[in-house]
Amino acid sequence: MADFRQQDPNYAITRIDLADAGTHGFQVRLQRRGIKYGKFFADRLHGHPEQALRSAREWRNALLENIADRARVCERSPRNNSGVVGVSKITVIASNGNSYHFWQATWSPAPGQRRCVKFSIRRYGDREAFQLAVEARTIGISST
Repeated sequence: MADFRQQDPNYAITRIDLADAGTHGFQVRLQRRGIKYGKFFADRLHGHPEQALRSAREWRNALLENIADRARVCERSPRNNSGVVGVSKITVIASNGNSYHFWQATWSPAPGQRRCVKFSIRRYGDREAFQLAVEARTIGISST
């Protein structure tokens, strides 16, 4: 887990300053495997912005350590409906309520990294979007 901290100590942390609402602090937001995690660290509750940021980082680090224990094992599962490891059909629901369907290819170019690419079923059709996802994963794995 040390990689992200060396690159960006404020990974997944955003400063929130809404003077009209009297809201000042740091927001931690992460999403893993479709689950969203978030918590707000108010300057006032922590006494000072630096302490709020320190608490946000500690919470984020503990969360990442906890969810890293649930890493996926890359082997065919009985839940795999595509028949291809790392290729899945997903549905994304936009904030306006519209749903979009994709075939998604996912692979790991290096430990601790993940790449994914989506192909729209509306644009390419179900069969072609699936084939593009399979090809993308094959290319992604072979270039690592």
